[in-house]
Amino acid sequence: MGSEMCIRDRTFSDQFDTTTGRYTLRVAQRCPATPGQPEKMPYHMPLAVGLIGPDGQELALADGATTAVLELTCAEQDFVFEGLSAKPVPSLLRGFSAPVKFSYPYIQSQLMFLMAHDTDGFSRWDASQQLVVGIMHQLMQCRERGEALQLPADLVTAFRAVLTDTQLDPAMVAKVLTLPSEAYLAELASCIDVDAIHEVRCFLRQALAQALKSEWLETYHAHQTSGAYSPDAESIAHRSLKNLALSYLMALETDESLALATQQYASSDNMTDMQAAFALVVHSGFSEAAEQLLGDFYSRWQNESLVVNQWFAIQATDPKPGALARVEALLNHPAFDRRNPNKLRAVIGNFCAQNKVNFHAADGSGYRFLAAQILLLNQQNPQVASRLLTPLTGWKKYPENRQILMKQALEQIMACENLSKDVYEVVSKSLA
Repeated sequence: MGSEMCIRDRTFSDQFDTTTGRYTLRVAQRCPATPGQPEKMPYHMPLAVGLIGPDGQELALADGATTAVLELTCAEQDFVFEGLSAKPVPSLLRGFSAPVKFSYPYIQSQLMFLMAHDTDGFSRWDASQQLVVGIMHQLMQCRERGEALQLPADLVTAFRAVLTDTQLDPAMVAKVLTLPSEAYLAELASCIDVDAIHEVRCFLRQALAQALKSEWLETYHAHQTSGAYSPDAESIAHRSLKNLALSYLMALETDESLALATQQYASSDNMTDMQAAFALVVHSGFSEAAEQLLGDFYSRWQNESLVVNQWFAIQATDPKPGALARVEALLNHPAFDRRNPNKLRAVIGNFCAQNKVNFHAADGSGYRFLAAQILLLNQQNPQVASRLLTPLTGWKKYPENRQILMKQALEQIMACENLSKDVYEVVSKSLA
């Protein structure tokens, strides 16, 4: 039942009566039929909410608390709050209080308001994700119309407010200011334009890096940890925000940012900081520095199989052009073992699932590569082969030109005479 509940929709709407100070929050839930149950009764669902006034302060609710748990038991239900002086901005599903999808018609200014003032970590993060996803969608529309991409000034203001608030938990700041991944943006799209998603996300990352360069630099230096490495929560939070700041600075690809990354790599006493700096340099345009670090990292850790897997994965997810050739070279590296499932996932799996802009190359080379690898693994390790197939199975969500090429790759696999049951099941269902 838990996984089933995750796909149930909850829709919020509200009204405010200025004469009585009554605020009504209406919640509707949709429970579509499932096999064997054509009619579904409404769920009994706890939903934690808060109300934030125009001054950014949380309003006192029942018993003086600032969070109320609403007991949703009907298909549609109203919850009334009395004695308000102005319409609040609702903070919904606080603490991820229920495993459901929900919607509320927030406008951008309200999402920015929640980013700046909400005290609940989940709601603040969710507001930032909704805000940035909406802005990315607008930028993709601009790109489609051939218009120049522009960074919204209000987004800079919202990011700056969070980044410079020293009272906030660094771990939460890092989560709130992390841009949605290309994989997540692809999940939200009805038709996946991998090139548009990649271009817009890169633009937004670089633009935010430039607009907040001094703040990112100050944040990077302010969250350096002193003393010996410690795995405590506070130290982890500081490392998380520091490395996020470094990632934005590296988006500028200046000599100054490269110096910070290479210095962090050289002086790190923990794998978190070393690997963060290493990945940023490898994925940058500083090819000479990247080659030096690739050699040094492998030399240091070549006897640690799990770390070598990360060395493989970071190269496989490098978004720069020419990724397929680099991946094919990795398959011939002495440390790569085709019989080892972890090595297969590190190289082939990461390239096809995470390096979307290169796997989905317009010429279909990524699809043909994966099909060839699946056929090689078909008898050797059919379970791994069937799992590696996943990036091809969603072919119907892509534009027609890519659909044709992805389907051809699946049909090439299907034509194999000795296709294993595992692979056959995945391919046949995908083509059905």
